[in-house]
Amino acid sequence: MNAPRLIVGLGNPGPEYEATRHNVGFWFVDQLADKLKVALAPQGKFFGRAARAGETWLLQPTTFMNRSGQAVAALANFYKITPDEILVIHDDLDLPPGGIRLKQGGGNGGHNGLKDIQVRLGTPDFWRLRLGIGHPRTLNLAQQVVDFVLHPPRKDELPDIEQSLHRSLLAWPRIAAGDYAGAQQQLHGKAV
Repeated sequence: MNAPRLIVGLGNPGPEYEATRHNVGFWFVDQLADKLKVALAPQGKFFGRAARAGETWLLQPTTFMNRSGQAVAALANFYKITPDEILVIHDDLDLPPGGIRLKQGGGNGGHNGLKDIQVRLGTPDFWRLRLGIGHPRTLNLAQQVVDFVLHPPRKDELPDIEQSLHRSLLAWPRIAAGDYAGAQQQLHGKAV
């Protein structure tokens, strides 16, 4: 397995979206940047905020969610990063708050950020770290999905989501080494 060379956190730019469920990918990349002691900075040619840590790039697209692929493709093409060297971190409605799944390829589950990345890269075969935010129906909420993802998690959901971020950061050394099987084993087990 190839070690990831591009870590992309999905979200929407701007302070009004900062604390929303749709921005958990941004939250992860911010925490990873702190852990790696690098600072994200605006990079116009990559349509986002980026930082380099050794051979690995961190990226937060500033194009809004449905245009995330523009930023991913720009950086990946410039540095000749292949889809199997890309890890995209995103919110997932199909997992409960705090749920985590690491996988390569697959569908987009209706996620507009993933849809655009698949179109721009011409393949779905990049890695994804899916961080659960729950679904309004399974959480017994009357909200429409678009309204749900663009609001902050409820107080009872937030600790589970924060725990999933913490567990994902603990798995970072395995992910960084390209040991996806080991990281999956670590992440897909029960939280401790």
